Amino acid sequence: MERTDNQMDGQPSRYRPLMFFLLATLGVGATASLFTTPSIPGWYAGLIKPSFNPPNWVFAPVWTTLYVMMAVAAWRVWRRTGLKDRALYAFWAQLFLNFCWSGIFFALHQPGLALAELLLLDAVLLVTLVLFWGRDRLAGLLMAPYLAWTSFASLLNYEIWRLNG
Repeated sequence: MERTDNQMDGQPSRYRPLMFFLLATLGVGATASLFTTPSIPGWYAGLIKPSFNPPNWVFAPVWTTLYVMMAVAAWRVWRRTGLKDRALYAFWAQLFLNFCWSGIFFALHQPGLALAELLLLDAVLLVTLVLFWGRDRLAGLLMAPYLAWTSFASLLNYEIWRLNG
């Protein structure tokens, strides 16, 4: 395999920042799964769920895809703005809220509080999407399925809270 000049002279790879964003987003998902996984067979399985609740196997591939799309979007914005930009501050805020939801819902077993937190996530995510769109339209588009999924998750969370309250 032929090495590029960048690899030969020790310069960072062009895609190293993309790897950082992928590790950050996928790392949040993996860490949040530490809260989620233990609660699925017991507490979560015992909840009354609405008819539109997806089967459990759907969540991992959907979230993995969304985390990858989020990482690519953030990387694209970073390439245009650097790290010190409101769009990336909003990105990190929504990623933190994404992580917190798993702990509130699955570890604390608090669907009502998780719903309130998820609505905040939806708002911060909408701001992130708008800011990303203003810096790189593809980055904004890459965030749209995530907002659609969290909006659906908000409805699902609400119904679980309502049915089990």
